[in-house]
Amino acid sequence: MGKDMNRLKELREDNDLVQREIASELGTSQRSYSYYETNQTVLTEDILQKIANYYNTSIDYILYRTDIRKPYPKSIVEEEKEEIEV
Repeated sequence: MGKDMNRLKELREDNDLVQREIASELGTSQRSYSYYETNQTVLTEDILQKIANYYNTSIDYILYRTDIRKPYPKSIVEEEKEEIEV
């Protein structure tokens, strides 16, 4: 599972961010975020979702399940659900 931590660093550096900046966006400390990148802490589903949303990518991309960086399109069901909630 160590590869996904390199993806985190890659995404962060591609966006010219330091760990402190992305940690702040995620509501965590720089130290906690550094543990994600160095595989010292397991990524929770919540943190994975926040990271994917922040970088506008998919969890699968972060976890090396795909090399396609852009997020998956929303399903018709999700779009209809959003329209109902508005």
